[in-house]
Amino acid sequence: MKILLIAESREGKLLGSCYELMAFAEKMAAETAMVLVGSDSALPRFAGKLYLADATAVGEYNPDAHKQLILDVVAKEQADMVVFSHSSYGWDLAPRIAFAMKAAQISEVVDVVDGTMVVPVCNAKLRRDVTVKTAKTVVTLQAGAFGLAEEPTAAPTVEPIRVEAGGKVRFTGYEQAEIGGVDLGKAKIIVSAGRGIGKPENVAMIAALAKALGGEYGASRPVVDSEWVEHNRQVGTTGQTVAPKLYIACGISGAIQHLAGMKKSEFIVAVNTDKDAPIGDVADVLVVADLKQFVPLLTEKIQAL
Repeated sequence: MKILLIAESREGKLLGSCYELMAFAEKMAAETAMVLVGSDSALPRFAGKLYLADATAVGEYNPDAHKQLILDVVAKEQADMVVFSHSSYGWDLAPRIAFAMKAAQISEVVDVVDGTMVVPVCNAKLRRDVTVKTAKTVVTLQAGAFGLAEEPTAAPTVEPIRVEAGGKVRFTGYEQAEIGGVDLGKAKIIVSAGRGIGKPENVAMIAALAKALGGEYGASRPVVDSEWVEHNRQVGTTGQTVAPKLYIACGISGAIQHLAGMKKSEFIVAVNTDKDAPIGDVADVLVVADLKQFVPLLTEKIQAL
């Protein structure tokens, strides 16, 4: 199998998600080639052929031009699969490529088991195996789901590619999203509430623990979707990505989307009644307890110091 990996560059900087694409290909035991619209001054460490288009000539985002670049390389490499990150870039381009190739698309892949791709369902509470009936496939990968055991060191074999930069979309630049309220990215200590807190009234005890520790409180997506906590406190791929010195996850099972937003924290404590919850895989300390009993007691002890 030949897989074409689509790396991303933003404002002249290579995004680290390209290494997640490599990890996926490694799990699929496939040959690879890569496409990047970027700069020769910011190349991935990749032991293979890299097709490089100059972003200053093509445009950092031009869906018509980028689509044609990718299709040209697909034809040249005879790729069986095209793989994107599940990002705004991937969301837009993947269906365009799938339609042009008459290929099935599998979105938000989180794992590969015996060569079969796995995707989340039921708000990531369940997973299902997915196979396709088409000869070629387009895939997007959930952020944080795949990682290399070791960082690559090889330099790619670069082949320049070009295409006419016309199109119906004109890219004007990036706009920084408003954080508003609180910027969790600056917090050194974060205590986050998950679905396991049970009811909106229990957000107060999470906030109290965060205050006692001199930090801020956050939340997982289900808590925000239930409108128990405002969106600017959401941690995860659709919220804020954080890396505090201490992260305490209360009643959070550990869906990939949440882990991607906090797994770089220096020290992680998880409080959960389920000793087998996925959050335990990244936690430095897993407290198996009822958080409604444990959190107030911990807060009381800290306040007494």
